[in-house]
Amino acid sequence: MCLAIPAKVTELLADDMATVALDGVKKQISVALVEDPAVDDYVLVHVGYALHKVSPDEASRTLAMMAEAGLLQEELEEIAGSEQ
Repeated sequence: MCLAIPAKVTELLADDMATVALDGVKKQISVALVEDPAVDDYVLVHVGYALHKVSPDEASRTLAMMAEAGLLQEELEEIAGSEQ
């Protein structure tokens, strides 16, 4: 389905790239669209790009709603599958 999903920045890399993590799944994404990204920030990720920062509370609420709707596991599987 490919929804935008909140994820935590775990590492900043060269060339406006970062590693984000969500529920044990890690992915490298572009943070070129986000102003001043930092480790431990939550960002909204869509097709390999961080679109903007979100608060930890907003990230938690969004992830809970996605899980309740049955969408979170689907998105995690899609992210994990794209890394192979």
